[in-house]
Amino acid sequence: MRVYYCDHHEIPLPAGHKFPVRKYRMLREALEGSGAPGHSCFDLQRAPFISLEAVELAHDPAYVRAFVSGTLPAQAQRRIGFPWSQGLVDRTLASTGGTLEAARVALRQGMAGGLAGGTHHAFRDQGSGFCVFNDIAVAIRVLRHECRIRRAAVVDLDVHQGDGTAAIFAGDPDVLTFSMHGAHNFPFRKQRSSLDVELADGVGDDEYLARLEEVLPLVWAFSPEIVFYQSGVDGLKTDRLGRLGLTHAGLRERDRMVFEGAKAHHLPLVITLGGGYSEPIEATVEANANTFLLAAGFQTTLQKDRGL
Repeated sequence: MRVYYCDHHEIPLPAGHKFPVRKYRMLREALEGSGAPGHSCFDLQRAPFISLEAVELAHDPAYVRAFVSGTLPAQAQRRIGFPWSQGLVDRTLASTGGTLEAARVALRQGMAGGLAGGTHHAFRDQGSGFCVFNDIAVAIRVLRHECRIRRAAVVDLDVHQGDGTAAIFAGDPDVLTFSMHGAHNFPFRKQRSSLDVELADGVGDDEYLARLEEVLPLVWAFSPEIVFYQSGVDGLKTDRLGRLGLTHAGLRERDRMVFEGAKAHHLPLVITLGGGYSEPIEATVEANANTFLLAAGFQTTLQKDRGL
């Protein structure tokens, strides 16, 4: 399974910063060690930089250029949550480029992913909540610009609403945005997705999976030509920012439902990460790895079905 990574671009963060940036390298190393000795389940590739012109299909050019040049107003940079650095610019361009390349691969092979991305709090003209550019929105806009697709769907199962994605595609009849998230969690000013499911604090596996089962058929009925899966694992009970009560088994079942639905409807699927702030950090890495390991099994059957 083709997977893109960008953790080789270091983000210098001050001591005590709450963002667990080392989870990305830990996840890549875990996937490198998967499978039989010397035979990983994954074709791991460095994510390429995306062009600024591609980013500007989804974002305001003035915002894009100000971020890249380091001239964003201080308040706008604080809203993102990271101090500006060239490392942050490089990682952002690579993360967004990785999602786009994964989408192109998924259209050919049925499934691909990125070990970053899912930056769903980025709006057209501003970043927020550790999100600079909205990689999913950029990828959809580029694929449509290239006439590869017309209709797309976003399945966002991060515990925080995909507010930036919802806002960017508001009023667009050819993009369905589905977000299932904590009702009382960040962002506190919600946007309107095509489909929103709000969850009370402390919801566990059974209720979560029942709600998901109700809504996923609406996504498949939309008949998208590609599905982007924001697979945030901050719904884990151990997550310090999540406020839900999910287990690793519940998250695996969540992933299985998404993968099986996409496969049954012959829909290419792109997997991005998203949130994950568990203590210990190993719980986040385990949950992310479980998603990709399950996906690799589905990718193997998809390749056999397609004769690849």
